[in-house]
Amino acid sequence: MVAPVSHRATCAAVLVAAPASGQGKTTVTAALARLHARAGRRVRVFKCGPDFLDPRWLALASGAPVHSLDLWMNGEADCRARLHAAANEAELLIVEGVMGLFDGTPSAADLAVHFGLPVLAVIDARAMAGTFGALAYGLQHFKPGLPWFGVLANRVASERHAGMLEGALRDPAHWLGGLPKGEDFALPERHLGLIAADEMHDALARLDAAADALAATPLGRLSVAQLPQVRFDASAVEAIAPLLAGRTIAIARDAAFAFIYPANLDVLRALGARLAFFSPLAGDALPACDAVWLPGGYPELHAEALAARTPLRDALHAHAAAGKPVWAECGGMMALHDTLVTADGESHAMWGLLPGRVTVQKRLAALGPQQLDLAGHSLRGHTFHYSVCDTPQPVAARTTRPNTDAGGEAVYVRGTLRASYFHAWFASSPEATARLFDAAPIGFPHDDS
Repeated sequence: MVAPVSHRATCAAVLVAAPASGQGKTTVTAALARLHARAGRRVRVFKCGPDFLDPRWLALASGAPVHSLDLWMNGEADCRARLHAAANEAELLIVEGVMGLFDGTPSAADLAVHFGLPVLAVIDARAMAGTFGALAYGLQHFKPGLPWFGVLANRVASERHAGMLEGALRDPAHWLGGLPKGEDFALPERHLGLIAADEMHDALARLDAAADALAATPLGRLSVAQLPQVRFDASAVEAIAPLLAGRTIAIARDAAFAFIYPANLDVLRALGARLAFFSPLAGDALPACDAVWLPGGYPELHAEALAARTPLRDALHAHAAAGKPVWAECGGMMALHDTLVTADGESHAMWGLLPGRVTVQKRLAALGPQQLDLAGHSLRGHTFHYSVCDTPQPVAARTTRPNTDAGGEAVYVRGTLRASYFHAWFASSPEATARLFDAAPIGFPHDDS
């Protein structure tokens, strides 16, 4: 165990939450981060719960990597260590919540209570007046001990409307202002969430417009010193042994394979691996490597281009035939099947390392936290996908859901190829992560390695 750092760190900090998804949490979080970052202040942002898309907007807004915080997936010690490290280097720390403030186990409210993060509630105030006050009051008082900062109205129709909303609050001091509905700073969405910031040519302009709108509110006029100040204690964390020292991991990274936690890359480097990135969409060759990671993403949106990458397909076949490991998560696994059928019914011949077909449907197939027991360690993460898999490949193992033995996602093993819809948070078990990229048999009871 690494000895804990003795000192504590204090900085301005808030947790941005809402009554439900779709209220404007990401817009407000990004606007607040952008407002202070472009003024030259050091800002760090976190996202509550597993998420690949919101953090890319928040990273652009803040100018720094954005990590997930989840009391179950990360664990308390990891969350505490990340917050303390960020508070040591930042003037403002912002955590964006997930879904509604009290949704999930653990919820964003649990995180706020655990670390003393005052809640900034964002409420979509369209077609609402007095009920705004009731919602704000309920959010503040539903959970005993919840730290509270105030409430911001979103999509406000007019100054008169804003006055009605402010007047509905029990405590006028909690009014942090209202944002109008603004098409110039709306963040566009598709089936898995927000469209990634790096896919939008005007992403930074949208963030600047949101920051400009926020600057006109009471919240935007507060200095960092006037925001809630929170003390973060240091935490002891386990040292990571260099179990992958001397090995090179080739990682697909582009618009088709974009679901990568920055923290996962940190873990691989701490394990001693050298990382070599390549873009299947750009036609990059597979780098010389000891193992391959195909992360999740949107292969269904780029199926025609991926199907045409026959040199990469052949290189992946040769890699696997040589007994070198492949770890494929969700979208990465989809690309490895014989066939991918898109949501509009188009069928594409894919890379053929796994038999069968994957079909994208219009309704959600799976969502929620999962864990994979591997080599005596539990690797935690989540699942979120719209496609379904029809394959004769035997299921080697299954993930489980928290606090239950119920089976979750299938894990397929074919030689040294391991694939699943499961998205892993590598920091939850660096030892298990190393096994994913090791050529030794994975140790599942029903694999064919």
